[in-house]
Amino acid sequence: MTTAFTLDRKQRAWCAELRALAADTLRPLADEGAPGRVNRPLVAALGRHGLLSRVAPADGPVSAMDLCLLRESLAQECTEAETALALQGLGAHPLLRWGTARQRARWLPEIAAGRVVTAFALSEPDAGSDAAALRLRADPDPDPAPDPGGVGGWRLTGEKCWISNAPEADLYTVFARTGPAPGSSGITAFLVPADRPGLGGSPLEMLSPHPVGTLVFDGVPVGPEDVVGEVGGGFAVALGTLDLFRPSVGAFAVGMARAALRAAVDHAGEREAFGGPLKNLQAVSHQLAEMATRTEAAALLVLAAAASYDAGEPGVARRSAMAKLFATETAQYVVDAAVQIHGARALRRGHLLEHLYREVRAPRIYEGATEVQRAIIAKELYR
Repeated sequence: MTTAFTLDRKQRAWCAELRALAADTLRPLADEGAPGRVNRPLVAALGRHGLLSRVAPADGPVSAMDLCLLRESLAQECTEAETALALQGLGAHPLLRWGTARQRARWLPEIAAGRVVTAFALSEPDAGSDAAALRLRADPDPDPAPDPGGVGGWRLTGEKCWISNAPEADLYTVFARTGPAPGSSGITAFLVPADRPGLGGSPLEMLSPHPVGTLVFDGVPVGPEDVVGEVGGGFAVALGTLDLFRPSVGAFAVGMARAALRAAVDHAGEREAFGGPLKNLQAVSHQLAEMATRTEAAALLVLAAAASYDAGEPGVARRSAMAKLFATETAQYVVDAAVQIHGARALRRGHLLEHLYREVRAPRIYEGATEVQRAIIAKELYR
């Protein structure tokens, strides 16, 4: 029987196929893209090879295990492909799980094909990890066109910040405050196409190379047909999405850690110093052993969280937080140690480890910073 601690032969073969696809097909497309911009040929290739249908399936839930295996495998060979896939899944998941049949039929086939780029618009300038503090207003439209049920619409006013794929995405899942209650109450999720009047934004130059930007809402109209889930139920939509994706952020981190570890092992075996290869130095060999052990532990924690999610077991929030916390912190340590073993050559622009060094920092912050994950875990201990 397969457990959370082993992958069966089929899963291992799939991971090998994913790594080969990333190295041979997706990596060249990523290299042709501009850093900090949406790479539409890469997104289209993910759709063409059937990978986006795994994160935005038309006829069923997303498998947390599949999502983690996808993200870890792609990250080992092409972090840009991994991130493009993850962002499509993150933006689409509220629609997939809580959207109406009409919403799903309209958007999911286009997302899965890579023809529509999505984004998850939760964070704001003053509401990052404290997502319940968001201020984007959804004010009742003073001159609405009521739907057949007599329900009017809203106008979105405010700003979102640190939004991946913004401002180039075609479709945003936007979280706004429809009620006066503070905190998590009164937040609603909306689908907002990029061509809505009053919607603008600008890109941000970030340390990591994937696209991030701001969104500005100047009375953007939304109606009942744009609501995802229930009015006032948006915070549950956000948390439910993050519970699925947090372990897979850990899987992304594990993939980067594996790539860095592999590079460090190769370099230590080939690099001559002090009369022999670096691997013969106890300080280096013990460092490699520590890197390998922590990476394996992080991988197991991620797999356990994914298996727990798919099985519908209790404690998903705690396991998801543990997986993200430990894996992202581990990846930061492993990449940094790999850079140290390589020395100055790893700091040159274009080196694999220089790239990973920029990539590895952000996952410790987004989708709930390390400190937030510790708070979640502690809270769950007393639940």
